[in-house]
Amino acid sequence: MTKSADFLSLDHITIRSINKVLFSDINFEVKRGQHWALIGESGSGKSALLQAIAGKLNVSNGQIVHHYFNEYLKHSPGLQDGLFTYHKLLALVEPRHHFKNLSNTTDFYYQQRYNSFDSEDALTAGDYLDSIVHLPGNDYWNKAKVVKLLYLDTLLPKQIIKLSNGETKRLRLASALLKNPMLLLLDNPLAGLDVQTRAEFDSILQEITASGITVIMTAAPGEMPAAITNIAVLAGGSTIQTFNREDFKPEDFSHYNNVHVDLSAIQQLIDVPRESPYTYIIKMQDVSTKYGSNNVLSHVNWEVKPGDRWALIGANGAGKSTLLSLINGDNPQAYANNIILFDKKRGTGESIWDIKAKIGFVSPELYQYFPADNSCLQVIESGYFDTLGLFRQSSPQRQEKALAWMKLLEIDKYAHMPLKNIPAAAQRLCLLARALIKNPPLLIFDEPCQGLDSHQQLHFKKVVDELCRLTDVTLIYVTHYQHEIPDSVDKVLRLEKGEVV
Repeated sequence: MTKSADFLSLDHITIRSINKVLFSDINFEVKRGQHWALIGESGSGKSALLQAIAGKLNVSNGQIVHHYFNEYLKHSPGLQDGLFTYHKLLALVEPRHHFKNLSNTTDFYYQQRYNSFDSEDALTAGDYLDSIVHLPGNDYWNKAKVVKLLYLDTLLPKQIIKLSNGETKRLRLASALLKNPMLLLLDNPLAGLDVQTRAEFDSILQEITASGITVIMTAAPGEMPAAITNIAVLAGGSTIQTFNREDFKPEDFSHYNNVHVDLSAIQQLIDVPRESPYTYIIKMQDVSTKYGSNNVLSHVNWEVKPGDRWALIGANGAGKSTLLSLINGDNPQAYANNIILFDKKRGTGESIWDIKAKIGFVSPELYQYFPADNSCLQVIESGYFDTLGLFRQSSPQRQEKALAWMKLLEIDKYAHMPLKNIPAAAQRLCLLARALIKNPPLLIFDEPCQGLDSHQQLHFKKVVDELCRLTDVTLIYVTHYQHEIPDSVDKVLRLEKGEVV
């Protein structure tokens, strides 16, 4: 097909959502051969712009012209029946997945991956890829090719519910490629990927773009893949600057300056000082877990004492989330192992609620499955009860403390809004406030900075370090980024294929 230079045009578009204007009179143009990265602070509209291009948000003024679709129709007259739309020629990979169970009737639920019967109610990764439909004749990307590109061969027999956060990311990118789209939209594709996969992402993206697919993605300024040719800077629902790749200087868009943490507010929110009543927060002896014939953890020994600050690190699929699930009361295999939590052996009468009451926890899986209809204040207040949402009467005292945590984390303007209607980064900060609100003796932060902009990351890191300075709180911190680890962390547990190394 011949090719005009135009690929995609957003002409003076205005987009509203829930009585709020997300974009007003925005223009954005993609030429053939260009691949764009969208950068900007949290809430600047990067994700919303991708959703608008994908047709998930309604355009109230202006128009989005999918020139590539019109070109495709010219050369495929049999498809001009009104039912064939541009949606068939694009794929959007969002931070949250939308997997269904085997009967395709319900979504998965939090903890399902650890419950042996319910976890079987899921496709394997291989079956999931087999279910992806692509247009006849568009078959450059096939199953063998995406499996090789994204290192999925060992994942194919595993149920998708049992994949780690990073493994799920790779599978969803593979499924998008199997559609053989002309336009691929990637929302924060590097989040959750381990060091090796991030390092290989450059070559992965170059192979994707070399196949003729146009890419538009959101990115951090300092993580710009080599295949990207153009950068757009968003702020307040507008594109305020655009750059050719060679003119872009990432250091000009780092927001590490002017990070201020209200130390007096932290002191008012926490109980200081306090002596821990426990000898061991965690003591594991020869802990192993398996699903079917697959060993997930093998002979793990680990002691965590009050006031310890640990980094838990390892590649995607190394067993980190499974290890944390044994601590957090989510995994019933804890009862088959020698695990002591807060000086009590698992299975000696304590309930999972007794355990959860002593832990503040956040993870990508909690973010994935947390119900989003509660207001942000209600979500944070639910941390007192360790429930996924607030199911009892709110109290003025608890609500006041929830609002104080929101102010400390710079998200108080969202207090009375439903969680689902605020930016993804603010949602994650709400869940962090939920973990902190009850001043637990143990904090487990599994990739807490995923999706946060550079200012939010540094601000949160400083809050954690101040909490550690003022209290004897025990910390387990999981991340794939060295710079995110708080300065207070002085111990490291590395897992590799389920074993401590």
